[in-house]
Amino acid sequence: MRYINRPDDYEGGRESAVTFGKFDGLHRGHQKLVEKVQELGSREGIDSIVCAFDMRSLWAGAGRPVQMLMDGNERCAHLAGKADVLLEWPFDQEFSRIHAEDFIRDIIKGLFHARYVVVGTDFQFGYEKQGDIRMLKQYESRYGYRLIVIEKERYGGRVISSSYIKEVLRQGDVKLASQLLGYAYGITGQVEHGKRLGRTLGFPTLNVAWPKEKIVPPRGVYVSEVLVDGRWFHAISNVGVKPTVSEDERVLIESFLFDYDGDAYEKTVSVRLLEFRRPEQKFESVGRLKACIDQDIEYGRRFFIVDE
Repeated sequence: MRYINRPDDYEGGRESAVTFGKFDGLHRGHQKLVEKVQELGSREGIDSIVCAFDMRSLWAGAGRPVQMLMDGNERCAHLAGKADVLLEWPFDQEFSRIHAEDFIRDIIKGLFHARYVVVGTDFQFGYEKQGDIRMLKQYESRYGYRLIVIEKERYGGRVISSSYIKEVLRQGDVKLASQLLGYAYGITGQVEHGKRLGRTLGFPTLNVAWPKEKIVPPRGVYVSEVLVDGRWFHAISNVGVKPTVSEDERVLIESFLFDYDGDAYEKTVSVRLLEFRRPEQKFESVGRLKACIDQDIEYGRRFFIVDE
């Protein structure tokens, strides 16, 4: 799959099946759109394209904090093998002023040579959201594409959306978040050198900085899994600032891996959160901290025995 983060770098030419949206999190609803363009691309020998609008510039200009479910690299990893092209389109002020028919003529047809346009029922586009699925249907014959509208995916009667998942994550319900996403929420990053306190206490940990623009669930201890050197290890992870032993306010995810004794410093690892265990807290002493972590580890081991 080709990953492109500047529209000017896209060198198309072939006809395509294309889908549009923010695709933040690539949740189960998004996956239905991707599966459809993949099916059409494979069946008809055309390119399957996911065009993801990157809203960070527009949000920053409006003074809105940027809090995402995934970054471009994560989106690319999730889409590997599921589309021919992922194009991340910066949604800035200039792009927001494009009129709806210009979007159809210049982007859908002119850039992507779309044979199929696959969108959700609430898709809107163009200046002041003047375009919608009715307009796309109206212009089908003029611009020579076929519109396919995909119904929203629901969970418990509620539409699955990125905003719903963010709401759930802020409550610490990573189990429900995984149901909505279709995979466990987590991060990927490089292991940092820490103070090695965990090693002196008998449970060496891997420290990874939490990405600044990514939604942080409630600070605390989670049952988790960590991918190191191509293998997933059962673990417990603390998301937070380690208040008992540090005054640094930078959010880290610190993971103790069961049955791992390798050296992962400076390696890129992935951590996925499976269940919230307890809130982060400041202990009176390092001894009290160790006793609680021992209990966390025992809880984690029982979790995986039951889960298996």
